[in-house]
Amino acid sequence: MTGLLPPLLLTGGPAVGKTVTARALADAVPRTAYLDVDDLRHLVRNGHAAPWDDGAAQQLLGVRNAAALARNFLASGFNVTITDVATPQTLTVYRTLLPDLVTIHLTTSLAEARRRARMRPVYLTDEEFEALHENQPSLVALDHRLEVTHLDQAEQFRQVRAIWTLWTLR
Repeated sequence: MTGLLPPLLLTGGPAVGKTVTARALADAVPRTAYLDVDDLRHLVRNGHAAPWDDGAAQQLLGVRNAAALARNFLASGFNVTITDVATPQTLTVYRTLLPDLVTIHLTTSLAEARRRARMRPVYLTDEEFEALHENQPSLVALDHRLEVTHLDQAEQFRQVRAIWTLWTLR
């Protein structure tokens, strides 16, 4: 497993560029898997519940599944990037299950997030979108915060990659 980067969690509110950045990292960094925790949560087809609709147990199940997959990929010599809108509770679970996890919180203004969201399908109500952004500043157990409001996708990728690779030197 030598030469592997620590697993990376990109978090932040909707439309901050978590998915685009994590996919770009997985494409650019050799032997890297990308895990979208929303995809894992949506494996529940009948009975799926969003975290704000009494789905807290499913939210934690998604985190545990992501961590299990990450451990399996790491054990097989793959780097791992994960995207999730983390909460204080889910960050605690991530830290317990993936002790070497590096967390980068991508931040932007609500206005910029709404502008970015207009360029892609959004499956949240306006209230859910806003609530997810408002809850992000309460996250304190993060390794790094990156303000992305004025970054294009290429520069956001470069800065996240630099932060992630610096963690191998620690």
